[in-house]
Order: sequence, then structure tokens, then C-alpha cells
Amino acid sequence: MARMVHGLMAALALAAVAALPAQAKNGSDSTDVLGNWSFQTSPYRGGQCVMTGTMRLTPHPDSGRYNCELTAVEMCSMWGRSVVRQSCDATRFGNQVSIRSTIEEMLESKFEGLLYVPDNFTLTIQSPQRMFGALVSAVTAPVEFRRASDGIS
Repeated sequence: MARMVHGLMAALALAAVAALPAQAKNGSDSTDVLGNWSFQTSPYRGGQCVMTGTMRLTPHPDSGRYNCELTAVEMCSMWGRSVVRQSCDATRFGNQVSIRSTIEEMLESKFEGLLYVPDNFTLTIQSPQRMFGALVSAVTAPVEFRRASDGIS
């Protein structure tokens, strides 16, 4: 009897593994957020500003965390263009990603004395190619992140 129960349990375990999606078997996750992303906000400050940029997420020793760096380009009709390099820490909770940034360098600023606040984001993973959420900084605005395609230039 014990041998039959043991065999049944082994068969059930094999069936469960066979039913797993391919990405679960080989350790890859179809919603993995590692890699290069580009982003763009909806217009904000009464339609006078928009932000675009790039972000790179790399592995972190802690599960659910990522090292990241981003470059934000803010265009505002009232004070011109600012380009800011930032380091960031990203944390993933299920399909949610939280990005907290620190300004490393103002690469370009057209407005003398402009106080630039770090760009933080709260995002929801929509697909392996897209995350959607909000810029949470000096202002709040909808933002879309798209996985960068590494094509030939």
C-alpha cells in the first residue's frame, strides 16, 4: 500500500511540473523587468511640460530588488529642457514596481537656479514589454515605460 501511495504522489508531482508554464520550469519570468526601458509621461503643469527618458534595471543581491539608473529629460515651455542623471533603487511586489531615485548629476538645465526634485515612479507591470503608472516627484503625472528594443542602428 505504501508503495502505491508513494508512486501516486510521484506521478502527481510529475504532472504538476508538466503543467507549469515553460518560463516557470526554466527559471525565467515572462514579466521580468531587468533590462533597458524608455519612458514618457503625459503632459503636466497645465500641458506645459513632458518628461521622457531611459532606465536600466540590473540585478540586486536581494530578491525583489533591482539596481537602476535613469536619465530623465524634462521639456517645459516656461523654462526649457533639463537633463538629469539619477541612480535609483527599484523594488518589486508582485506586478507592482516602486522606483526611488537620487540625483547624481544635472547634465543640462536652461533655467538658472532651477531646483530639480528626484523622479520617483510607481508602476504596474502590464506585459513583458510595458509598465504603466505615475511619476511621483515635484508633480504627479501618468507615465508609460516601454522595454527598449535593441535594434541595429
